[in-house]
Amino acid sequence: MNRFLTISLLFTLMLFFSCEKENTLTEEEIIEGLKEALKVGTDTASTKLHKPDGYYLDLAVKILLPPDAHGVLENQHNPLLQAVGIDQKIEQLILSLNRSAEDAAIEAKPIFVNAIVNMTISDAYNILHGTDTAATWYLQSKTRSQLFSIFMPKVNHSLNKPLVAGMTAYEAWNQLKSIYNPLCNPINGWKPITSSLDTFATNKALDGLFKKIAEEEKQIRKDPMARVNDILKKVFGTLDK
Repeated sequence: MNRFLTISLLFTLMLFFSCEKENTLTEEEIIEGLKEALKVGTDTASTKLHKPDGYYLDLAVKILLPPDAHGVLENQHNPLLQAVGIDQKIEQLILSLNRSAEDAAIEAKPIFVNAIVNMTISDAYNILHGTDTAATWYLQSKTRSQLFSIFMPKVNHSLNKPLVAGMTAYEAWNQLKSIYNPLCNPINGWKPITSSLDTFATNKALDGLFKKIAEEEKQIRKDPMARVNDILKKVFGTLDK
């Protein structure tokens, strides 16, 4: 009986270690899988946001007015502002900002691909077994400042395109400031608009991209159908319950 138990135990252990070996990922596979997940996520996010209304009709990423222009919203029912059609001008500026971000979004694809650089095995393991947006946060922490400097000229170019009613976002912005700023004074407490539109728009465009990349990462982690190739299936399949 003891011999039978010993043989059974050895056989069980052999099966266990055999399964463990089959399910073990190499360091190269883990890094390749995580890079592929980021490539798929960034490609899909950029493509979605590049479509008409990609930003504008998605409340999660829609770009509104810069913070120092909120005074316009707070006072938009003032007779002086209503007399010049301020409501329409606000909406035109918001639409222009979002159209500019949509126009520039496709330019992020090669930038993101180039930004997915060397990843240590320690980083890879932490990302693989981290939160459901760990890869996105890794990418953002490693590349945000670099992406900003590269992406800003592309957003700036889009802000100069007449994408809404033959008017550029800069023209709509300057028109709003030319109406509102002269009315600002210590008596009424209104403060003039002074922010940089290209800096604001670039940050918001990148915020939207990273938010969408995070959504794509969550899908890859949780939904086997979102794993579009073998390496994604193999690496993220190890996380399935």
